[in-house]
Amino acid sequence: MARETLNREQIVRAAIELLDAEGIDGLSMRKLGQKLGSAATAMYWHVGNKENLLVLAADEVWSEVRLPDVPAVGWRTAARELMYAARELCDRHRWLVRVITTYAGYSEGMAGFQERAYETFEAAGFRDADLDWAVSTPFMFVTGLAFMSSTDAAEVKERTSADGAAQSEADAALVAQAGAIAEKYPRLLASMEGQAQRGQTFSEQVDAVFAFGVETILDGLAARLAARADAVRVVSE
Repeated sequence: MARETLNREQIVRAAIELLDAEGIDGLSMRKLGQKLGSAATAMYWHVGNKENLLVLAADEVWSEVRLPDVPAVGWRTAARELMYAARELCDRHRWLVRVITTYAGYSEGMAGFQERAYETFEAAGFRDADLDWAVSTPFMFVTGLAFMSSTDAAEVKERTSADGAAQSEADAALVAQAGAIAEKYPRLLASMEGQAQRGQTFSEQVDAVFAFGVETILDGLAARLAARADAVRVVSE
């Protein structure tokens, strides 16, 4: 592909494919140029440096999120949909959470998502600082879980089957080390044994934790609103 036929959109889409396949550390202008059949200098000419390209790639993938209609579905359903959408986005593009947390990755796409989150929790009844915290709390949970799921340790767990049998000697050694440490802590050991008995894969465990966390956060926010309403009612009486 000759340089004159390239445009920023093509480069960003190719960068997303490379990021999905190899992660941030696997992205370079040289590899991107090879993928597009062009020189690395052409990449710099169109998108600037790697950091700017990561911001452009992150902005592009945010457009994949379908934002809920808050008045139509209500605040709680909208909040749940936003949390699941953010998690699914980070699962599809595991590099995204690193861009959000370690690069100046703010963009129009992310701003649009946050605007809908503010609309959601404003509709619930949160105002001022409470509104900021109501928006931040669910998505700190989402990005924290996404970050943990994207680490090398999570990939080792993913390669480990439900019965604890690892697929490589290195993985087996890590599993054995974790088990040996847990034997000193009875509650932790009981938890690990319970998870093994339930026969859940790592992905299934994460799904269950996420579902529990989402509903617990929403319950807590709803309870906070109800308590405030009760306090106002008492004062007015």
